[in-house]
Amino acid sequence: MHKNHDVIVIGGGSAGYAAARTARDAGADVAIVDQGPLGGLCILRGCMPTKAILRSAEVAALLRRAKEFGLSPVSAQADLSAIVDRKDRLVREFADYRIEQLHDPRLTLYQSRAVFRSPHEITVGDTVLSAGSFILATGSRPSEVPIPGLAQAGYFTSDSILDLRAQPGSLIILGGGAVALELGQFFARLGTKVTILQRGRTLLSEMDEDVGRALEAALIDEGIEVVTGAQLLRVTHEATGKIVWVMKDGRERSYVGEEILQALGRRPNIEGLRLDLAEVTVDGGRVVVDGAMRTSQAHIYAVGDVNNVTPIVHLAIQQGEIAAYNAVHADQPGKTIDHRLDTEVVFTDPQVAVLGLNEARAKAEGTPCLTASYPFADHGKALCLGATHGFVKLLCAPQTGEILGAQIVGPEAGELIHELIAVMYYHGTAADLLRMPHYHPTLAEIVTYPAESIVERLSA
Repeated sequence: MHKNHDVIVIGGGSAGYAAARTARDAGADVAIVDQGPLGGLCILRGCMPTKAILRSAEVAALLRRAKEFGLSPVSAQADLSAIVDRKDRLVREFADYRIEQLHDPRLTLYQSRAVFRSPHEITVGDTVLSAGSFILATGSRPSEVPIPGLAQAGYFTSDSILDLRAQPGSLIILGGGAVALELGQFFARLGTKVTILQRGRTLLSEMDEDVGRALEAALIDEGIEVVTGAQLLRVTHEATGKIVWVMKDGRERSYVGEEILQALGRRPNIEGLRLDLAEVTVDGGRVVVDGAMRTSQAHIYAVGDVNNVTPIVHLAIQQGEIAAYNAVHADQPGKTIDHRLDTEVVFTDPQVAVLGLNEARAKAEGTPCLTASYPFADHGKALCLGATHGFVKLLCAPQTGEILGAQIVGPEAGELIHELIAVMYYHGTAADLLRMPHYHPTLAEIVTYPAESIVERLSA
């Protein structure tokens, strides 16, 4: 059997559905091919389940601080199985809604695996599909890292640990990125002894060093053992537990835990697609794309985790929308993605939110900028909340004071960053932040302090 569509989207997650919806609304005949389970990473194994369980840990941590706020001590005994039940209920609701969207009668859904036969045809089960354009949105899965002995000892990934119902007494986490830190703090707050082993000099090593240092201090205060500059050597499994051996400061050290979480990143899902037959260029396991989301084949696009450009959901959705627009309007000048407002949030406590340019990239690119920061430990509302870790930092253009980037480590950083996104969207300045009214006492008014410092230096 052979069928033809205008646009075929392979993968029905956040990026894929955004692409399908955009192409459909532009009048195209659109098919989605997804072998399931339907819902996508964000809903099934990423953003939503992790935020659901993190909320339980936040409540537990606050209850343990009851005496600090003048309340009688409270015993908050964690029930990991009940937490997972709550997570599963929420995820099912989110997934059901996405599945309903995928079954839109204006879309054709093929619940099967897609395999390219040529640049213009794929097989889906017993059916051959052709299209004017294809959009790859097959997502990612946890990386497989060749650490001697790790597979034999056994380990969890960020996917599999979300279903764990028996709380481990101790947990060693390999990696110091967002997923490692969110899950590490979650288990620590439930009472698990957590050790984080990070190869880089700081946690969140792709961000500015002061961001990682501030978060590290907060996690250590909570009793989490953080080991940076640790090169992973091997893993052994003995009666005492699973032992991770590392090289740190020129000598071997070992760390023992009941379980291991391997959180060393994710890799694009491209196995079995036969991108070689599609004649699509793949580099280092990722599908290579340009700013218009086109691959080496002008009619084939790749969006979301499969291109490994920015593994952030709202950016994956933007990529899907841009690819779909370009696919449907191939005869017009294409749209490209603008990375000026790229934002990332890490949902630890304190939260981390970064926007636009950072100091490391500014230095590498030779971009001049003024920076100023202010600590939450000296901010009234943060003191009232008992949330004093972290800071807010602004990066501004040296002549105009236009905001080029920002970093926040602190309470509700993921919410606070949105004021700065809005100001940056309109190319606003530090002076604009000062002129805008900020209610007192709020966390939001902390951004006015580094803004004031920048303005004083501009006028000096």
